[in-house]
Amino acid sequence: MAESENGRNNPMRDTRRGLFSRLVIIGLVAVIIVGAGSYWFLTRNTESTDDAFTDGHAIMIAPKVSGYVVKLAVGDNQLLQAGDTILEIDPADYRIARNRATANLGIVEAQLASAKQDLEIAKVRFPADLASAEADRQAAEATAKRADADFGRQTKVDIRATTEQQVDMAREGAKRAEAALADADARLRIARAVPQNIAMAEAKVAQWEAQAALARADLAKAELDLKNTVVVAPEAGWVTKRNVEVGTYLQPGTMVMSLVSPQVWVTANFKESQLKRMRPGERVDIAVDAYPQLKLVGKVDSIQMGTGARFSAFPAENATGNFVKIVQRLPVKIVITEGLDPNVPLPLGLSVDPSVTLE
Repeated sequence: MAESENGRNNPMRDTRRGLFSRLVIIGLVAVIIVGAGSYWFLTRNTESTDDAFTDGHAIMIAPKVSGYVVKLAVGDNQLLQAGDTILEIDPADYRIARNRATANLGIVEAQLASAKQDLEIAKVRFPADLASAEADRQAAEATAKRADADFGRQTKVDIRATTEQQVDMAREGAKRAEAALADADARLRIARAVPQNIAMAEAKVAQWEAQAALARADLAKAELDLKNTVVVAPEAGWVTKRNVEVGTYLQPGTMVMSLVSPQVWVTANFKESQLKRMRPGERVDIAVDAYPQLKLVGKVDSIQMGTGARFSAFPAENATGNFVKIVQRLPVKIVITEGLDPNVPLPLGLSVDPSVTLE
């Protein structure tokens, strides 16, 4: 009994146990300090975030003309090249419109050609009419003078040397000559409007030239509408969110699908406190959640000049009410430079973990 009590109350053994416990605690603390220091040392020049995703261009495909879809040349998730046909809209109405515009242009161009010929004729005709009217006026004036002289002689001679009939005939001849002179004066005044008449002919030409320009524009619009019945891919990409089938009636501007371009980058939303040393051109290691085996390398391309909250539909109004400071995030564009595998697609919106090596 005494030996047992001595064994339990052995001061040396208790001292060794206490020392061992303290050494274990000290060792654990040392391990934690070394681990934390190593982690800080290894990560002091890196910034990472899990608020990041793949991003890229998603082009909305929409027709420019209305009509029924008569041919659909693509399927879901199909890869297209620039210029590949996507769909065709019934072109019958647009062919008719093009033919009508062509015929109308032909009519207007014929009228324009006729107006130009009339202008050339007017440039010769109206000066010639003026010269003819001046000559007629001179002839009428001479005739009037001669008739007046004849009448004067008949009235001045001895009554026995003439007859009343001759006097009446001379008087009538003078009146006819005076009337002819007045008519010649009137036609001369009309003929003198040569510039006005030529300007009128030129105005006719200008009018038909404007009509021809309008008809050409209508024809160009009709040809463009006919061309737009065939919708083609503006650039290479994958068909996404297709919502059109053969027989669907489309209106201009109706989105029928999206075309996701092959150019993919990463949009990472870093906290504002992580951007102190971050600069464009710095190396980024990118891990993709969907493909753990895919190791991508990129570089910081640019930092958006505004936080996500600033461009939200309902931005915060910090000038009203109680203010609570919230750490903001800024989108950083990261361009992928290495590691892409053509056999491993990167759809838009995949979660990634970028780590930026700060310089």
